[in-house]
Amino acid sequence: MSYQNILSTTNSRITTITINRPNKLNALNKDTIQELHDAFDEANSSKDTKVIIITGSGEKAFVAGADISEFADFDVKQGGKLAAKGQELLFDFVENLSTPVIAAVNGFALGGGLELAMACHFRIASSNAKMGLPEVSLGVIPGYGGTQRLPQLVGKGRAMEMVMTAGMIDANQALNYGLVNHVVEQEELLALCEKIASKIMRNSSVAIKAAIKSINANFKDGVDGYKTEIKQFGKCFGTDDFTEGTTAFLEKRKADFPGK
Repeated sequence: MSYQNILSTTNSRITTITINRPNKLNALNKDTIQELHDAFDEANSSKDTKVIIITGSGEKAFVAGADISEFADFDVKQGGKLAAKGQELLFDFVENLSTPVIAAVNGFALGGGLELAMACHFRIASSNAKMGLPEVSLGVIPGYGGTQRLPQLVGKGRAMEMVMTAGMIDANQALNYGLVNHVVEQEELLALCEKIASKIMRNSSVAIKAAIKSINANFKDGVDGYKTEIKQFGKCFGTDDFTEGTTAFLEKRKADFPGK
């Protein structure tokens, strides 16, 4: 599939999706959100992909925000539809993918950019990264899941401060907050993401899918995460990966998971 605003490449079972609008600091517009959905969907469905890495082109920005010019004249109804469609098409979609998604935050991740990074399963940042949700400075609030995912990751008080001040935090503060897992120099960012991806790929993709579903369940209203875990745990016993994993352990050899 060809794209205008993103690049998607697969190597050694890792698909790297790069938002490629450097002249706009990789800002998210309607077309880019649709292309990202399509690229994530394609990678998630591919047997050649075990891990997805999402990053931005250039050295300045992961995603510097949403393209404000697209919605500056929206009314109440249009604004609500914008948030609902965006969450369904991209942000919730990414969060619930069965393929692990790593955000390689290489610079500014603001507004919709930070919301995209937070929708990924975890985040690794370059030392020059800056993160924030500045929407209240425009008279609006984060609409792509920011008011929900940020408190889950950094706590209510810190999230309140970040949103209310519309300020940015640097990579080390994000690491201290638990917003990112690791901070490295920019030239080392993708290499570390790929190293972690290679560790993930040694394990059962079926079990990882079940783990993602179970962990996410704890953050959904009306869902008992423990019951989801019990259900997913039980399902694992009926998989070929479970048979191979336990057999390999007992035979004291490395498992070769079939992914079924």
